[in-house]
Parts: sequence; C-alpha cells; structure tokens
Amino acid sequence: MTKPPILVTGAAGRIGRTLAQLLLAKGHAVRAMVRRDDDRAKSLRETGVEVIVGDLRDLDAMHRAIAGCESVYFGMSVSEAYLEATVNVAAVAKHHGVRAFVNMSQMTLAQMSVYETTSSPQHKLHWLAEQALNWSGLPVVHVRPTVFLDGFFFRVIARDISTRNELRLPFGTGKTSPIAVSDVAEVIARVLDDPTSHLGKILHLTGPVSEDMNFYAAEYSRALGRTINYVDIPVEEWKASLIERGLPTHLVSHMLTMSDMHREGRYDRLSDGVQQVTGRLPTSLFDFVKLNAEAYSSQA
Repeated sequence: MTKPPILVTGAAGRIGRTLAQLLLAKGHAVRAMVRRDDDRAKSLRETGVEVIVGDLRDLDAMHRAIAGCESVYFGMSVSEAYLEATVNVAAVAKHHGVRAFVNMSQMTLAQMSVYETTSSPQHKLHWLAEQALNWSGLPVVHVRPTVFLDGFFFRVIARDISTRNELRLPFGTGKTSPIAVSDVAEVIARVLDDPTSHLGKILHLTGPVSEDMNFYAAEYSRALGRTINYVDIPVEEWKASLIERGLPTHLVSHMLTMSDMHREGRYDRLSDGVQQVTGRLPTSLFDFVKLNAEAYSSQA
C-alpha cells in the first residue's frame, strides 16, 4: 500500500530542500509547497517531489497542499505574516485530520512567556504561533533550533572573511552554539519518518559547543589555514550594513534583537537534542567551514 505524501512547506528554502531529499531517501512520497514556480521548484520536481505552488496564507492553496497528507512540516521565513500563515495552515491541517504536525520554531521561546517577550516582533509571532498550535489540538512537535551556522556564520559574514579575514559581528563577548541546517533537517526527517514517540514534545537543538566569537575566529583560522580575527563592530554599523543590503525592516529588527541577546549572553545554550534523535553529535563550525571553504576564499 502506498504511503500518503508528507507535505514540506517552505520547500524552496535550505531546510525545506534538504528535508525533502532526506524524506525521499527514506522512501517517502514528498509534496513540496513553494511560493514561486522557479528553478528551485524545477529542481525539486526533477528529484521526484510533487510541487504545489501557492501562498501559506491562501486557503485554497493549503487545501490543495494538505489534502491526502497525514504528516506536515511547517516552516516559514521571517515575515510579518507569520502568525496568519501558521493559523491558516493549522486550520486546514486540522480539517484534513493530519496525524503529525512538525513546527519549525525558535529556541528563544524557551525564555519567553505570557509575561515576557523580546524586542523582536518575530519572536512574539513565533510564541503566539506555538500557543495557537497547542490550542488547535493537532498532534504537534515543536522544533526549536538556536542560531544557524548557515545564517550569521555563512551568508552574513562570508564576504568579510573572504575579503578582510575578519569575523565582523556585534556579539561582544557573548557565547553561542550555532547549528547547521543539515542537522536540523535530519532531526525533522527522523521525526516525520516515525513521529509517534515525539508527538507533544519540544526539541531544542544546538551545535556541539557554546563559545564566544574569539573561539570561533580561531576555528575559522584553523579550518581555512589563515588568520581570521574577530571584530566586535558597533550595532549601528551593522544595522546600516543590513539596511544597505535591502533587507526588510521586520527582518532587520529581528536580527538586531538577536545581536542584543548574544551580547547579553542569552544565546549561551547547549542541548543534546540532535544526538538524542540522530545518534550522533551535531556539526561543528570547524567541519562546516571546511565543507564550505571555497565560499570563504578571496576568489568567492
């Protein structure tokens, strides 16, 4: 008997694409939802994924995406529409009797409550989304990773490392434990492959160590074979660079809050969530940089 497909939302993103391939490798049929029918959608189809094009806030699109699925992975990039999209997807998932709903959340929510949020509007939207999913009665698993290696430590700073040999972030002396997208995707794939023991749980995911930026600068140096120095840049300088890149105000506000929290030591976190689910340690920054060394070179 053919298994029902697993729906992967945000499938054009790094986690979604990786997750789709991991599920295919486990023998699952995968239905992927994307916003645009572009080259990334074409690439997914070529691997055997069924692609649905639509908006997470659109009711008809979500019926097309969820009908016939027993399991759903919900992930969405930073957006002012995050809560609306979450509730829309949850309502349709509830209607169709989804038996496992894996929600991509954020580890910062462990420090939040009905009395306390952060200055990031996105953090509050994530917290409210978790509450709504819990109230829905859906069989939910909340996955809460910390900051991604693929974000601040790759896309945001690769250019500075390649051109200046500097790790430029406004993190002060705060410690952090970044995690690789590939590790988070593997955890989610294993949960969706056999969700029963995970339903109703919150999975906190971090990298293997929590250290400050000088430690990570030394790891970049060791991995790349040249000296990389940490430069603790002023927050206003970093804000100006983010705006210069054309990032939306909502996203800039979220990233600035994350930098504030790093300086305050609130990203000094460690968990064994990856090892508990996968049976192995999470990827270190050293191994991540070695794997992506070309992107940090002066020729990149």
